[in-house]
Amino acid sequence: MPLAVEQQIQTVFAEQSRRVLATLIRLLGDFDLAEDALQEAFLAALRQWPEEGIPDKPRAWLVSAGRFKAIDQLRRRARYHEILQQQADALAAQAVVSMEEEQVGIEDDRLRLIFTCCHPGLGQEAQVALTLREVCGLTTEEIASAFLQKTPTVAQRIVRAKAKIRDAGIPYEVPEGDDLLSRLESVLQVIYLVFNEGYLSASADQPLRHDLGDEAIRLAELLNALLPEPQPEALGLLALMLLHHARRHTRLDAEGELVLLEEQDRSHWDREDIARADGLIRHSLSSQRFGPYTLQAAIAGIHAHAPSAQETDWQEIVGLYDLLHQHMPTPVVALNRAVAVAMRDGPEVGLKELERLMKAPALQQYHLARCMLLCNGEPVFEMYDLEVSVEGDLAVCHGMIHCGCEDENGEMKTGWMRGTLVWRCEEGRWQICHEHLSNPFDPSSGELIMEWRPQHQPQLLPRMEKAS
Repeated sequence: MPLAVEQQIQTVFAEQSRRVLATLIRLLGDFDLAEDALQEAFLAALRQWPEEGIPDKPRAWLVSAGRFKAIDQLRRRARYHEILQQQADALAAQAVVSMEEEQVGIEDDRLRLIFTCCHPGLGQEAQVALTLREVCGLTTEEIASAFLQKTPTVAQRIVRAKAKIRDAGIPYEVPEGDDLLSRLESVLQVIYLVFNEGYLSASADQPLRHDLGDEAIRLAELLNALLPEPQPEALGLLALMLLHHARRHTRLDAEGELVLLEEQDRSHWDREDIARADGLIRHSLSSQRFGPYTLQAAIAGIHAHAPSAQETDWQEIVGLYDLLHQHMPTPVVALNRAVAVAMRDGPEVGLKELERLMKAPALQQYHLARCMLLCNGEPVFEMYDLEVSVEGDLAVCHGMIHCGCEDENGEMKTGWMRGTLVWRCEEGRWQICHEHLSNPFDPSSGELIMEWRPQHQPQLLPRMEKAS
């Protein structure tokens, strides 16, 4: 196969596979059958396209090929099940309908798919896992890693969700009227979770996945276009994602390390995305029916328009956090507000806020709460030379970490590591989702204490002394 054709087919698969799958699920009414049909369709493309050329409408070709592959599969299995023969005959009869006529009421089957994956008949964990797997194409391993769960657990969750959709007859459709509005919140949550997976991927080899960010934004745009009237929080979520996405080209340095918000080159931020977000925020705020997504977008907008980190309007940010806490009175929002207060009024005032918040059970056992505030550029607690960037439910900490690690003999060794820790908040709990750590060393001599290995689990320890 010529290399150019192979690359074109790979590009089509990367760009169209999720779209083709969504349409096949609608046509076939079965997730597993659609997934098998998708694979068969691309195998057929690999055999035929090098000789016949890539069709003008590759997506339509793949959908058609996948549907007929599914019909063939059902007829092979129909020798043992009469009902499968009836299903195959029905699909064959429908196959004469043109693709254009099938697109009734909605231009993209993936929106149907996301509403199906987010159906209230499924638990939220199942909604998220199924959407990431079917809409975004993440592997089961990637999903498990993202949510700190075992792969077999996630796999079983996805299998059970598909079975529930099939057995309960959950319709593959976008709801209408009041039902659409009542289900909007769960859809927004899942879209934002998809965006967050792209904003900071579960894969250490690819910490940023702009394709998932693009996908989440596209789905939010389509959702807003299809709603019977503008919904402030749908607009707010789109604005929030656009503002974060506007900084995508400045979030990694030349070595692939994450760059703090304060250190990013603001001249390379996407001003078109920021301008679009500004309009969405104004529209949502003017409705007086805004909520958490819009308020988080407004906070991100202040950062986006600040000429530098030093010139950020922390007074306005604290005021917005006050409003956000009224809508979402969680310890995490209160913690973010404490950081903003520290930036506005100084670390001593912020520290008092932090000490009060540390009484909350959701924050007591997480080291992030103890290393969020700076004192004249130095940390109050665990980390030295600490730099912290907090953006919604993500926080990036750079600095020197006082740690303890067990060596090969199980003996505890204490020392310091230079590193970057990225924390993600899930249901009020902070957990490390990405880390880059040096080998532990003795700060007085600079000598290594031990060679770092993945099986060693470092423990962040109270700061005992200043590292030199």
